[in-house]
Amino acid sequence: MASSSAIRADYPEPLWLQAVNLLMAEIQEGRLTEGSRLPPERELCAQLNISRVTLRKALNHLVEQRVLSPSHGRGWYVALAEPVKEWPHHLESFSETAARMGLQATSVVVRAESDTASIDEAESLVIAPGRPVFRIDRIRMLDGVPIALDRSIVPLSLLSEPAEVDFTEDSLYRQLQLTGHGPERADSIVEAGAADESTAALLGIEAGRPLLVMHQTAYGSDGRPVSMSTIAYVGDRYRLRTAFTRAH
Repeated sequence: MASSSAIRADYPEPLWLQAVNLLMAEIQEGRLTEGSRLPPERELCAQLNISRVTLRKALNHLVEQRVLSPSHGRGWYVALAEPVKEWPHHLESFSETAARMGLQATSVVVRAESDTASIDEAESLVIAPGRPVFRIDRIRMLDGVPIALDRSIVPLSLLSEPAEVDFTEDSLYRQLQLTGHGPERADSIVEAGAADESTAALLGIEAGRPLLVMHQTAYGSDGRPVSMSTIAYVGDRYRLRTAFTRAH
């Protein structure tokens, strides 16, 4: 953090604006990184040799500029980049969407294992309860920024050796296509939600932060379900755009 001598009371610039410039320099030079928490206000005041009122003016200005993000009771954070991202109007994988937008898609695999289908899952996937399924939970990233937590289930019979696949880079849809079960359409329900403690920890956000939650079932060319997913998108890192036509 910049030293207190960097702010000068005899400069023509207001103290709060000098503080803004110093904090911006810390961010631009990489000493404060995206998503990182600023030191406590008392410590910042001591380091910059300014009052809390002056500091608050500087911090609020940076919030208005979307450089900082406040968290009630927890402090101030460097805001994450807000790349423009939109759901497509046609079915495509997360990797395909990223490629279309010129972004790099990667995943952190939280869980990837064979299991058995519950009664509700079996009904949705049109298989018998207890049949083998493949469960995969991934933190989906775009250009290194966590965008969503994706929990997917696929009938194990539709995949070939999923345990051997590197799903940090590979696509589940691509693996289904390799076995002739690539999805052709999907039914989706999108609803508002809030991050619980577990989801928040995985996505690097505060508990209670708004989410867009999409429940999706994808179907193959024969009309049978090939996958079922629940994808929780960080509310301010993803947006949905669609179009409506009035019926006549």
